[in-house]
Amino acid sequence: MPRRRLALMAAGALVMAAAATLPQSSVATAGTPAPHATAHNTLVTYRVPIRHSADAQTLINAGYDVLERRQGNSLFILGDPTTATGLRRLGFSPTAVRTQQRPTPSTARPVAGDTYDGGYHTVDGNYAHLDQVASQHPDLATVVTYGQSWRKQNGTGGRDLKAICVTKMQQGDCSLNPSSAKPRFFLMSQIHARELTTGEVSWRWIDELTSGYGKDADITKLMDTTEMWVAPIANPDGVDIVASGGDNPLLQRKNADDANGTSCGWSGQIGVDLNRNAGTHWGGLGTSQQPCDEVYLGPSADSEPENSALEGLFRQLYPAVRTGTGDGDPAPAGTRGMMISLHSDASMVLLPWEFDHTVHTGNDSALRALAGQMGSITGYQSGQAGEILYDASGGTDDWTFDKLGLASFTIEIGDSDGRGCDGFTPPYSCQDSYFWPKMKPALLYAAQHAAAPFQTTAAVKH
Repeated sequence: MPRRRLALMAAGALVMAAAATLPQSSVATAGTPAPHATAHNTLVTYRVPIRHSADAQTLINAGYDVLERRQGNSLFILGDPTTATGLRRLGFSPTAVRTQQRPTPSTARPVAGDTYDGGYHTVDGNYAHLDQVASQHPDLATVVTYGQSWRKQNGTGGRDLKAICVTKMQQGDCSLNPSSAKPRFFLMSQIHARELTTGEVSWRWIDELTSGYGKDADITKLMDTTEMWVAPIANPDGVDIVASGGDNPLLQRKNADDANGTSCGWSGQIGVDLNRNAGTHWGGLGTSQQPCDEVYLGPSADSEPENSALEGLFRQLYPAVRTGTGDGDPAPAGTRGMMISLHSDASMVLLPWEFDHTVHTGNDSALRALAGQMGSITGYQSGQAGEILYDASGGTDDWTFDKLGLASFTIEIGDSDGRGCDGFTPPYSCQDSYFWPKMKPALLYAAQHAAAPFQTTAAVKH
């Protein structure tokens, strides 16, 4: 039996043994909350040193909210004052590094308006922005509705799923046809609803492209030669839940699908993690089968309408050029197009495969060169997820590479400079003063390489 499988079996055995000694509420099921979801008014972020890579899966299997952040050999857990006890029972040595007020659960939509918590944009605000940009710049932008959210599909409110195509319009541009005249660069954000900075970066990218055309030489050239697609809110039901907290946003990560478990304690963490639900290597490392856990993978691959609709859009925009089915089979060197999924807040640029860092794609060299250059621009680490963060199966960028051969990345936007802009809900002022100046040149570099990403080498300089 392979050594890796033995290690995972040992990790699973450790979780089962520890679970037997934990209070019943500490192990998440469809009807019970995750370990951190108890009736406390304080949220605590814990730094948790790990000994080997299997520790991340041990924590996930036990139901802990393992944040998308890592420093050296330490992971971070979001819980409450009682969480430390359960972590110690599992053999870990947690240290509290941050405390904050616990949001009050609510399923109501936010108070009427386009912003919350100092300026973050609601779903209504984002969709109004898309329509405004298209109305003001009909020669540069058009809005596409590509599906419906879980709530809308099930008749309980919900939203359409929207994207915008931005380019200097020529005949045939922005058509839902994979045989496009121009290469395509796709940016998506807030698939994890609580990662607020990601949506704000997409907002600013749209404005940069449209306001800079004809004024900025780099933007003008890019708009003349490339289609830029942006899905600013990939999880609108989740963002509605987040924004319903107003100045104290709810830290909802998943979508609003409560068909697999409706009672998850004060955290209200119903839903499916859309970035664990994609139909490639589904059910592997970094996922949980417990509906109340933050990385709940869903009842089946691509079970969620937000994912199936997004994947349908990808198939309409990009040809399936990766004909091999093996993990090491490459996409052709001349493949066009790129996709970046924005997350927060690990300060990293991640490349496929994210499901298992011991397995490499057939385009590993070019992907690492691109990720390394984006990391150099932003000051972020780069690599496969399991190399610098933790393995995570069923993610968007693995799917777009696997099914379409598309050069794909996750950028974990974070405070790598100690500016006081860390966390999921940093002060809104951080968006213009810190994050956007860091992300603008990285996105511009990436989009400029959408025409031939797999021909990039480590020698390429920005």
